[in-house]
Amino acid sequence: MKTMRSALVVGATGLVGSSLVKLLCESEEYAAVNVISRRPLDFTHPKLVVKLCEFDQIADKDIEFAHEVFCCLGTTMKKAGSKQQFEKVDFEYPLTIAAIAKNRGIGHFIVISAMGANEKALAYYSKVKGNLEAELIKMDFPRLSIVRPSLITGNRQEFRLGETIGDKVLKILNPILFGPLKKMHSIPATQIALAMRVIALHGKEQNVAIYLSDELLEMQMPMIEKREALAEEEVTFNWDKYKEDTLPPVNIEEVEGSRKNEERGK
Repeated sequence: MKTMRSALVVGATGLVGSSLVKLLCESEEYAAVNVISRRPLDFTHPKLVVKLCEFDQIADKDIEFAHEVFCCLGTTMKKAGSKQQFEKVDFEYPLTIAAIAKNRGIGHFIVISAMGANEKALAYYSKVKGNLEAELIKMDFPRLSIVRPSLITGNRQEFRLGETIGDKVLKILNPILFGPLKKMHSIPATQIALAMRVIALHGKEQNVAIYLSDELLEMQMPMIEKREALAEEEVTFNWDKYKEDTLPPVNIEEVEGSRKNEERGK
Protein backbone atom coordinates (compact mmCIF):
# COMPACT_ATOMS: atom_id res chain seq x y z
CA MET A 1 0.00 0.00 0.00
CA LYS A 2 1.36 3.42 -0.98
CA THR A 3 1.91 6.09 1.67
CA MET A 4 -0.50 8.97 1.13
CA ARG A 5 1.49 12.16 1.19
CA SER A 6 0.85 15.81 1.93
CA ALA A 7 2.50 18.69 0.12
CA LEU A 8 2.96 22.40 0.78
CA VAL A 9 3.34 24.71 -2.21
CA VAL A 10 4.36 28.37 -2.06
CA GLY A 11 4.39 30.45 -5.20
CA ALA A 12 1.31 28.60 -6.43
CA THR A 13 0.00 31.40 -8.66
CA GLY A 14 3.10 31.53 -10.83
CA LEU A 15 3.74 29.67 -14.08
CA VAL A 16 5.39 26.60 -12.52
CA GLY A 17 3.53 26.73 -9.20
CA SER A 18 0.06 26.69 -10.77
CA SER A 19 0.99 23.69 -12.94
CA LEU A 20 2.49 21.91 -9.95
CA VAL A 21 -0.60 22.37 -7.77
CA LYS A 22 -2.85 20.83 -10.43
CA LEU A 23 -0.44 17.95 -10.97
CA LEU A 24 -0.17 17.15 -7.25
CA CYS A 25 -3.94 17.31 -6.77
CA GLU A 26 -4.39 14.85 -9.62
CA SER A 27 -1.66 12.52 -8.29
CA GLU A 28 -2.79 9.45 -6.40
CA GLU A 29 0.26 9.69 -4.11
CA TYR A 30 -0.99 12.92 -2.50
CA ALA A 31 -3.96 13.04 -0.17
CA ALA A 32 -3.57 16.74 0.70
CA VAL A 33 -2.12 19.73 -1.12
CA ASN A 34 -1.74 22.87 1.00
CA VAL A 35 -0.96 26.25 -0.50
CA ILE A 36 0.15 29.51 1.09
CA SER A 37 -0.66 32.38 -1.25
CA ARG A 38 -1.13 36.12 -1.20
CA ARG A 39 -4.16 35.86 -3.48
CA PRO A 40 -6.82 33.25 -4.30
CA LEU A 41 -6.12 30.57 -6.89
CA ASP A 42 -8.24 30.12 -10.01
CA PHE A 43 -8.27 26.37 -9.38
CA THR A 44 -10.21 24.25 -6.89
CA HIS A 45 -9.96 20.59 -5.93
CA PRO A 46 -11.15 18.44 -2.99
CA LYS A 47 -7.54 17.83 -1.91
CA LEU A 48 -6.60 21.52 -2.08
CA VAL A 49 -6.50 23.86 0.92
CA VAL A 50 -5.44 27.47 0.31
CA LYS A 51 -4.33 29.75 3.15
CA LEU A 52 -4.19 33.42 2.21
CA CYS A 53 -1.26 35.13 3.86
CA GLU A 54 1.18 37.97 3.25
CA PHE A 55 4.68 36.50 3.21
CA ASP A 56 5.91 39.43 5.32
CA GLN A 57 3.62 38.19 8.09
CA ILE A 58 4.07 34.42 7.78
CA ALA A 59 4.45 32.58 11.09
CA ASP A 60 4.94 29.05 12.41
CA LYS A 61 1.19 28.50 12.70
CA ASP A 62 0.76 29.09 8.96
CA ILE A 63 2.79 26.03 7.98
CA GLU A 64 1.37 22.60 8.70
CA PHE A 65 3.40 19.41 8.49
CA ALA A 66 4.02 18.14 4.96
CA HIS A 67 6.22 15.50 3.41
CA GLU A 68 7.63 18.10 1.00
CA VAL A 69 7.70 21.85 0.63
CA PHE A 70 7.74 23.02 -2.99
CA CYS A 71 9.04 26.60 -3.18
CA CYS A 72 8.19 28.18 -6.53
CA LEU A 73 8.58 31.81 -5.49
CA GLY A 74 10.21 34.14 -7.98
CA THR A 75 9.79 37.48 -9.72
CA THR A 76 11.62 39.83 -12.08
CA MET A 77 13.40 43.10 -11.38
CA LYS A 78 10.85 44.96 -13.52
CA LYS A 79 7.88 43.51 -11.64
CA ALA A 80 9.52 43.91 -8.23
CA GLY A 81 10.43 47.55 -8.93
CA SER A 82 13.62 47.57 -6.87
CA LYS A 83 16.48 45.35 -5.74
CA GLN A 84 15.10 45.42 -2.21
CA GLN A 85 11.71 44.08 -3.31
CA PHE A 86 13.30 41.57 -5.65
CA GLU A 87 15.42 40.15 -2.83
CA LYS A 88 12.35 39.93 -0.59
CA VAL A 89 10.60 37.60 -3.04
CA ASP A 90 13.57 35.62 -4.34
CA PHE A 91 15.71 35.47 -1.19
CA GLU A 92 14.06 36.50 2.08
CA TYR A 93 10.68 34.80 1.69
CA PRO A 94 12.09 31.40 0.64
CA LEU A 95 14.53 31.46 3.58
CA THR A 96 11.78 32.37 6.07
CA ILE A 97 9.55 29.57 4.80
CA ALA A 98 12.46 27.10 4.82
CA ALA A 99 13.35 27.97 8.42
CA ILE A 100 9.77 27.44 9.61
CA ALA A 101 9.52 24.19 7.63
CA LYS A 102 12.73 22.91 9.21
CA ASN A 103 11.40 23.72 12.69
CA ARG A 104 8.17 21.92 11.81
CA GLY A 105 10.13 18.75 11.04
CA ILE A 106 9.57 18.82 7.28
CA GLY A 107 12.38 16.76 5.82
CA HIS A 108 12.43 17.73 2.15
CA PHE A 109 12.64 21.25 0.72
CA ILE A 110 12.42 21.57 -3.08
CA VAL A 111 13.21 25.01 -4.49
CA ILE A 112 13.33 26.55 -7.95
CA SER A 113 16.60 28.44 -8.41
CA ALA A 114 18.09 29.32 -11.81
CA MET A 115 20.70 28.19 -14.28
CA GLY A 116 24.02 29.83 -13.44
CA ALA A 117 23.17 30.48 -9.78
CA ASN A 118 26.39 31.34 -7.97
CA GLU A 119 26.96 33.50 -4.91
CA LYS A 120 30.17 34.82 -6.54
CA ALA A 121 28.55 35.63 -9.89
CA LEU A 122 28.90 39.09 -11.37
CA ALA A 123 25.31 39.08 -12.64
CA TYR A 124 23.00 40.32 -9.91
CA TYR A 125 20.20 37.82 -10.59
CA SER A 126 22.56 34.82 -10.55
CA LYS A 127 24.24 36.10 -7.40
CA VAL A 128 20.93 36.41 -5.50
CA LYS A 129 19.96 32.88 -6.51
CA GLY A 130 23.42 31.65 -5.51
CA ASN A 131 23.11 33.31 -2.10
CA LEU A 132 19.72 31.66 -1.61
CA GLU A 133 21.16 28.23 -2.40
CA ALA A 134 24.09 28.77 -0.04
CA GLU A 135 21.85 29.79 2.87
CA LEU A 136 19.49 26.88 2.29
CA ILE A 137 22.41 24.45 2.31
CA LYS A 138 23.51 25.87 5.68
CA MET A 139 20.09 24.95 7.12
CA ASP A 140 21.07 21.29 6.78
CA PHE A 141 17.76 19.82 5.68
CA PRO A 142 17.64 16.01 5.57
CA ARG A 143 16.97 16.57 1.87
CA LEU A 144 17.38 19.77 -0.13
CA SER A 145 16.61 19.59 -3.85
CA ILE A 146 17.65 22.58 -5.96
CA VAL A 147 16.03 22.90 -9.37
CA ARG A 148 18.02 25.02 -11.84
CA PRO A 149 16.01 25.45 -15.04
CA SER A 150 17.05 27.45 -18.07
CA LEU A 151 14.50 29.81 -19.63
CA ILE A 152 11.01 28.75 -18.50
CA THR A 153 8.34 28.76 -21.20
CA GLY A 154 4.56 28.77 -20.97
CA ASN A 155 1.52 31.03 -21.13
CA ARG A 156 2.23 33.83 -18.69
CA GLN A 157 -0.42 36.25 -17.49
CA GLU A 158 1.95 39.18 -17.87
CA PHE A 159 4.11 40.04 -20.89
CA ARG A 160 7.88 39.77 -20.38
CA LEU A 161 9.79 41.17 -23.35
CA GLY A 162 13.18 39.64 -22.46
CA GLU A 163 11.75 36.17 -21.92
CA THR A 164 9.62 36.39 -25.07
CA ILE A 165 12.70 37.21 -27.16
CA GLY A 166 14.73 34.53 -25.38
CA ASP A 167 12.03 31.96 -26.00
CA LYS A 168 11.99 32.66 -29.74
CA VAL A 169 15.79 32.54 -29.95
CA LEU A 170 16.05 29.26 -28.02
CA LYS A 171 13.34 27.64 -30.15
CA ILE A 172 15.74 28.10 -33.05
CA LEU A 173 18.84 27.06 -31.10
CA ASN A 174 17.41 24.15 -29.07
CA PRO A 175 17.94 21.55 -31.85
CA ILE A 176 21.68 22.31 -32.01
CA LEU A 177 22.20 22.52 -28.24
CA PHE A 178 23.40 19.08 -27.24
CA GLY A 179 26.04 17.56 -24.98
CA PRO A 180 27.16 20.04 -22.30
CA LEU A 181 25.06 22.76 -23.99
CA LYS A 182 21.81 20.84 -23.49
CA LYS A 183 21.42 22.40 -20.03
CA MET A 184 20.72 25.69 -21.86
CA HIS A 185 17.57 24.31 -23.52
CA SER A 186 14.42 26.26 -22.72
CA ILE A 187 12.02 24.17 -20.64
CA PRO A 188 8.21 24.27 -20.32
CA ALA A 189 6.78 25.13 -16.91
CA THR A 190 4.66 21.97 -17.06
CA GLN A 191 7.81 19.84 -17.42
CA ILE A 192 9.44 21.54 -14.43
CA ALA A 193 6.31 20.78 -12.39
CA LEU A 194 6.45 17.14 -13.46
CA ALA A 195 10.17 16.98 -12.65
CA MET A 196 9.53 18.38 -9.16
CA ARG A 197 6.96 15.65 -8.54
CA VAL A 198 9.47 13.01 -9.72
CA ILE A 199 12.14 14.52 -7.45
CA ALA A 200 9.77 14.39 -4.46
CA LEU A 201 8.85 10.75 -5.01
CA HIS A 202 11.93 9.27 -6.67
CA GLY A 203 14.71 11.86 -6.41
CA LYS A 204 18.30 11.42 -5.31
CA GLU A 205 18.62 10.24 -1.72
CA GLN A 206 21.23 12.74 -0.60
CA ASN A 207 21.35 15.84 1.56
CA VAL A 208 21.80 18.28 -1.31
CA ALA A 209 20.89 17.48 -4.91
CA ILE A 210 21.07 19.92 -7.83
CA TYR A 211 19.09 19.31 -11.02
CA LEU A 212 19.96 21.17 -14.23
CA SER A 213 17.66 21.77 -17.23
CA ASP A 214 18.95 18.84 -19.28
CA GLU A 215 18.13 16.43 -16.44
CA LEU A 216 14.78 18.10 -15.75
CA LEU A 217 13.80 17.76 -19.42
CA GLU A 218 14.31 13.99 -19.30
CA MET A 219 12.39 13.32 -16.10
CA GLN A 220 9.29 11.14 -16.21
CA MET A 221 7.54 9.00 -13.61
CA PRO A 222 9.26 5.58 -13.44
CA MET A 223 7.76 2.78 -15.53
CA ILE A 224 7.65 0.56 -12.43
CA GLU A 225 4.65 2.55 -11.19
CA LYS A 226 2.75 1.76 -14.38
CA ARG A 227 3.60 -1.92 -14.07
CA GLU A 228 2.42 -1.94 -10.44
CA ALA A 229 -0.84 -0.34 -11.47
CA LEU A 230 -1.40 -3.03 -14.09
CA ALA A 231 -0.51 -5.78 -11.60
CA GLU A 232 -3.16 -4.52 -9.20
CA GLU A 233 -5.77 -4.96 -11.92
CA GLU A 234 -4.78 -8.56 -12.70
CA VAL A 235 -6.85 -11.39 -11.21
CA THR A 236 -4.79 -13.42 -8.73
CA PHE A 237 -4.36 -17.06 -9.80
CA ASN A 238 -6.72 -19.25 -7.77
CA TRP A 239 -4.79 -22.32 -6.63
CA ASP A 240 -7.79 -23.52 -4.60
CA LYS A 241 -9.30 -24.78 -7.84
CA TYR A 242 -6.57 -27.42 -7.96
CA LYS A 243 -6.61 -28.76 -4.41
CA GLU A 244 -6.85 -32.57 -4.23
CA ASP A 245 -10.10 -32.56 -2.28
CA THR A 246 -11.82 -30.51 -4.99
CA LEU A 247 -10.63 -32.54 -7.99
CA PRO A 248 -12.66 -35.49 -9.34
CA PRO A 249 -11.26 -38.99 -8.51
CA VAL A 250 -8.87 -40.53 -11.04
CA ASN A 251 -10.08 -43.66 -12.89
CA ILE A 252 -6.97 -45.89 -12.98
CA GLU A 253 -8.43 -48.27 -15.59
CA GLU A 254 -9.14 -45.41 -18.00
CA VAL A 255 -5.60 -44.05 -17.57
CA GLU A 256 -4.02 -47.48 -18.20
CA GLY A 257 -6.22 -48.07 -21.25
CA SER A 258 -5.30 -44.72 -22.70
CA ARG A 259 -1.58 -45.42 -22.17
CA LYS A 260 -1.77 -48.84 -23.91
CA ASN A 261 -3.61 -47.35 -26.89
CA GLU A 262 -0.87 -44.73 -27.25
CA GLU A 263 1.83 -47.46 -27.20
CA ARG A 264 0.05 -49.50 -29.91
CA GLY A 265 -0.13 -46.42 -32.10
CA LYS A 266 3.65 -45.83 -31.99
